[in-house]
Amino acid sequence: MPTSPHQRTMTEIATATNAAASPISLLYMARGLRGFGDGFAIIILPAYMTALGYDAIAVGLVATASLLGTALLTLIVGWIAPRHDLRALMLSGAGLMAITGLAFPNVEHFVLIALVAFVGTINPSAGDLGVLVPLEHAALARGARDDTRTRVFARYSLIGALSAAAGSLAASLPDFLVSMGSTRLSAFRLMFYGYASLGAASAALYRQVPRARAEEQAAHAPLGPSRSTVYKLAALFSIDAFAGGFIAQSLLVLWLFERFDLSLSAAGLFFFWSSTLSAFSYPVAAWIAKRVGLVNTMVFTHIPSSIFLILAAFAPNLYLALGLLLLRAALSQMDVPTRTSYVMAVVTPAERPAAASVTAVPRSLASAISPAISGALLMTAFSGLPLVVCGTLKIAYDLALLFSFRHIRPPEETG
Repeated sequence: MPTSPHQRTMTEIATATNAAASPISLLYMARGLRGFGDGFAIIILPAYMTALGYDAIAVGLVATASLLGTALLTLIVGWIAPRHDLRALMLSGAGLMAITGLAFPNVEHFVLIALVAFVGTINPSAGDLGVLVPLEHAALARGARDDTRTRVFARYSLIGALSAAAGSLAASLPDFLVSMGSTRLSAFRLMFYGYASLGAASAALYRQVPRARAEEQAAHAPLGPSRSTVYKLAALFSIDAFAGGFIAQSLLVLWLFERFDLSLSAAGLFFFWSSTLSAFSYPVAAWIAKRVGLVNTMVFTHIPSSIFLILAAFAPNLYLALGLLLLRAALSQMDVPTRTSYVMAVVTPAERPAAASVTAVPRSLASAISPAISGALLMTAFSGLPLVVCGTLKIAYDLALLFSFRHIRPPEETG
């Protein structure tokens, strides 16, 4: 039966809409797979090394190697991405994830473990860092309109956080395998193979993402007219990351153990709910940003969260401390999707991969410095000092961001 011109037009519109939405959905699914893998891998890796007989110093050195390798590889990818197909680079990153999962179970010497950590994709921090992050950010920004960009990144962050929370629960699987008769080392190795399979599944999703069109590739340096803006943002974001390193998850757990004698099971439950609150704050951040702007959302949700953190340092009992920390968790991550959306908005499309990389790499380097300082501060008479230092530095960062960028608005706030 022949179709009318109107029906053909509606069909063409629907097809175009699905084609535009499909790449974003694929990236969401890949983000979920990666988040799930990261959620259990960052717990399994130190446990695996402990089972091999390595001490905390060795585990710390491997974590440092991983952060440094992640920063270097992310920077390199950010610089070359404007001249290459994003899909090909994402496929390479997924392949590296698969190789990482295959390599760890088959190396036991410390130097080899550190080398795999340096060139691999397992990230020892709680944040979303890695070679695939700037690539996915650039691909998402290409597929999103100005008026939906922040919401797209909020969903991306939500999926990643919830997947990581689920992955952290999956880290208990080795205990189940041991109860079924497996050795502990064999159980850990099986988890790494699972991580490799998630990398392969991510590659299958990336293969369906359309190639970047040639006319969208940069014909000049990765950072051009927006270089000054990106460098200023990177410097400010580094202050924020340096501050956050004072209360890295492991250090916050240690503070709760020593200050209130919190049990391990209670700590696990607390951090599960803390992560869940942070995850659901992402879509709320997008809703707020649409009404008050990206910079205002970043600053005026961050400052109260820092105040709650400082107050927790002086809490006289466990319940008040946990309540304040949960309030902080509900607000502290609202700047994640808004920050990413803002960076993508204030640079040209050709600069987006490099901008995502240049703003992410200093964060990973800065966050690797402060935990060592925080460990020393925990040994002082006032063990809550790292929380106070973190909150104070973050408030200073927020005020500097507001002062420096309140007049630089993304297209959706000026149109």
